[in-house]
Amino acid sequence: MTTETPTTDTIPAAPAPSSPASARAPAPAPRRGGGALAVSILFSLAALGAAGYTGWTLWNMRADLGAANGLRGQVDTLQTAVDGLREENATLRRRLSDADGVNRSAREEMLGVSERTKNLEDAVANLSERSLSGHDAMLLDEAESLLRMAKERFALFGDASGALSAYDLADKALGAVNDSAFSAVRRSMGAERDALAAVVPKARANDLATLADLRATIPTLPLRSSDDRKADDGERTFWQRAGDALGGIVKVSHDDGTPLGLADDRIAREMAALDVAHAEAAVLAYDDVGRDAALKRVDATLVARFDTNAPDVQAARARVAALLTTQAKGAAPQLGAALGELRNLRSVHALNDHSAPAHAASTAAPAPASSAAPAPQKDTP
Repeated sequence: MTTETPTTDTIPAAPAPSSPASARAPAPAPRRGGGALAVSILFSLAALGAAGYTGWTLWNMRADLGAANGLRGQVDTLQTAVDGLREENATLRRRLSDADGVNRSAREEMLGVSERTKNLEDAVANLSERSLSGHDAMLLDEAESLLRMAKERFALFGDASGALSAYDLADKALGAVNDSAFSAVRRSMGAERDALAAVVPKARANDLATLADLRATIPTLPLRSSDDRKADDGERTFWQRAGDALGGIVKVSHDDGTPLGLADDRIAREMAALDVAHAEAAVLAYDDVGRDAALKRVDATLVARFDTNAPDVQAARARVAALLTTQAKGAAPQLGAALGELRNLRSVHALNDHSAPAHAASTAAPAPASSAAPAPQKDTP
């Protein structure tokens, strides 16, 4: 620095100030002042920036402080709410503990009530079992008697309608029995009922009534006259005409006190009535072949010996024709299978009922012995 100062002091002594180089020489002095201004401006700008930043920071801090104060208030509110919830939770816990105690006592009471109810149910079940056993026995007796009655009535009188009614009543009686083991008996009864219904009992009864009425009206039916018989005979042979000529002069017959025409009429009526009775017996015996044969004989007798032009005879023949085309046909049903099955089941149940008390007595027999054992020990002192 000491060497440069003399050079700066010798510069004003140089001549020629009017040269361009000398005119430009004073420029460095303003530059030194502009740099200070720039530096001062920079410092001022930096100060303004720092002041702005500080203000912005303070404003943010104030905003943060406000938010923090708001959050603190919310936290305080939440703390108060949490404290209230804790108190409510403690209260609920106390109530739950009380409810648990009540539930425990109620459960114990319910267990006691359920045990007593079970004992009552067992007692009622025993009573109902006894009553049901008596009720079922009565119904089984009724069903058995009805089945036996139906079988005997059909065997003795051929009364299919009465037997069918008895089977209906027996089925109702068995339907009221609580034991399901007798359902097989009901199926057997259903098969026998179908067999009884297949012979059409009502139509058979109507046929019997028609035959009885026909047998009662046969004695009143008009017979054919001798002229009608001769007209039916047609042209007679030589020997028949000769016999008729000799018969007009001399006639030999056995005299029993009854006119010959009257005896022939009585025989014709009795034969027709006998055939009608035979048809009735065949209907009762379920003999369709015999019934048809007897009815055909009745119709043949009516044609040969009775007046077919009379309305009564025509009505009788119409009845016979209707009887030949009736629906009351079929073999006699076989009854008794359901009755035998019912008796077998009842005998099996009776054996089970008798064996059950014996088994119970055998299992309960050691109890009196054990209870009687301490008795001598009490008498020894």
